[in-house]
Amino acid sequence: MPRRLLLGGAAAGVVGVVGVVGVVGGAPAGAVDAAGAVDALRGQGYAVATAQRRALAIASAVFVGDLIGTLADSTMGLTLGTATQIRLGPEARLTIDRFLLKAGGVLVLENGGMLVDHDTAAGGIDLKVRSRFGLIAIRGTRFFAGPSNGAFGVFVQRGAVDVEGGSARVRLEAGMGTSSAAPGAAPGAAAVWSAARIAAALALVGAG
Repeated sequence: MPRRLLLGGAAAGVVGVVGVVGVVGGAPAGAVDAAGAVDALRGQGYAVATAQRRALAIASAVFVGDLIGTLADSTMGLTLGTATQIRLGPEARLTIDRFLLKAGGVLVLENGGMLVDHDTAAGGIDLKVRSRFGLIAIRGTRFFAGPSNGAFGVFVQRGAVDVEGGSARVRLEAGMGTSSAAPGAAPGAAAVWSAARIAAALALVGAG
């Protein structure tokens, strides 16, 4: 069975921060499940949990329930579990709703761009990423999702994904991408992205 991911772009309504944890990268009050850690950071990043905000640095732990964010002109890399890497672009917001180190979980992309890269040598993973732009079903792969050419784009570097939105489904093979003009709209036909568009998407999330 294909692994399923819900993917999307900006979503409104992020809860405001009302407190600050004093220790950089410290565990939020009541945190019980570590999901992974920060492995790269350019600029500034933060996590919000239980109405408290804490600054993140390289090697900071992140936890189930955290809303992970980056500031303007900032990018961040996360390793979730042992084999899944996430790269976030500027002003991104990603919530770790559920995560099991070897089984996957549920992430919520609320804003910005991201790159998901799962090492298939470690086995499959059931990872879901929710937002307003539809559904993607995958088997371990590397793909970008986020703002691209004035739309919400999905581009596959490795593997294959099925992108669903509205009443349509599009299969993307490696080197192919699609775009959605609005939440709930059908994705456009699969197409080869130009080298410039691919480079811009990867640069957005600080990846090569």
